[in-house]
Amino acid sequence: MTITIYGIPNCDTVKKARTWLGAQGIAYTFHDYKKAGADPAQLAQWIAQAGLGSVLNRAGTTFRKLDEAQKADLDAARAIALMAEQPSLIKRPIAEYPGGLLVGFKPEEWVAALGN
Repeated sequence: MTITIYGIPNCDTVKKARTWLGAQGIAYTFHDYKKAGADPAQLAQWIAQAGLGSVLNRAGTTFRKLDEAQKADLDAARAIALMAEQPSLIKRPIAEYPGGLLVGFKPEEWVAALGN
């Protein structure tokens, strides 16, 4: 099974997910947004699969620091542009695996999707 984890290495939730994968013996590739950026086309696919509300991290400090004009009437196209520019706006981690997508780290969801 090919799994790719997208995130930022110093994010606590990403660290928990990576630790969990290691403990389960599940191999994965890590995509570091800070080094490799975020692909707008991929962001659009994730939003189509999981919804904008799941992919956009509205709880983080990066979102709270946006000015009100940027937050107002935020549709998918504008959100994708913001997330590509500031990957900290993307919920972390996102895991792509054959046949699915996991947004955020909830161990019970990861067990159901990835086994173990």
